[in-house]
Amino acid sequence: MQPLVTPGSQGEAIGRLVVAGLVVTMLSALPFGNYLMYPFAILTTWFHEMGHGLTAVMLGQHFEQLMIFPNGSGVAESQLSSDSSRFTYAAIAAGGPLAPSAVGALLIVASAHPSAWRPVLWLSAAAILASVVIWVRSPTGYWALPLVAAILGLIAWRASPGFARFSLQFLGVLGAMSMLRDFNYLFTEEGVINGRAMLSDTGQIEAALVLPHWFWAGLILTVSAAMVGAALKYALAEKRLRPPPRKLPANVLQFRRGPKR
Repeated sequence: MQPLVTPGSQGEAIGRLVVAGLVVTMLSALPFGNYLMYPFAILTTWFHEMGHGLTAVMLGQHFEQLMIFPNGSGVAESQLSSDSSRFTYAAIAAGGPLAPSAVGALLIVASAHPSAWRPVLWLSAAAILASVVIWVRSPTGYWALPLVAAILGLIAWRASPGFARFSLQFLGVLGAMSMLRDFNYLFTEEGVINGRAMLSDTGQIEAALVLPHWFWAGLILTVSAAMVGAALKYALAEKRLRPPPRKLPANVLQFRRGPKR
């Protein structure tokens, strides 16, 4: 039987990403699907909160701790210097909602390069474990994140190349689609996290930069969509999917038939 798509073709790459998207969106609807997705839902919270914390570090501030709660919400606590500008506050607030899409885009790009599949999985597992040691300070984070790291390490070590690639695509789509999960939160000025009412990320940006929170929500979604779109365009480019020409020994002549005249 002829395959529906040519192995290594653009059609196969699109199909893999579609399957990854279906798994992300439909797994929770299956029996026990919520339990299977739970560690990865915690992972998207980790992406988000690490985005806040690492943005603070890049701006010269101190990332103190990361708390992840059983319902999947989280808080990143950073200590800012007294002379921090309002732009620093706004950038740290924006770093959280932008991080999942940025990480998702990078993982989708990495899925286009076979030599990167296993190293990126190992690197992801190591980054998760390092964050648990340095910043995570909550029971949910202590068990869920090492579990995800162990799964990624096992895939990098033992899985077939095809499954390693699919795992990167799954994680990339998971990160990219988390912006849809956070849609309502982005367009909310205040939220309740672990029983405490606090400004949402866009509410904090509004407090720092005046313009309404819904403006910043729209801008964050636009930037996120642009990053993911660029990553998909890169990963699905036909020239990148075309297999390299077969190398023949130097003593072998090649004859190619030109177009008919």
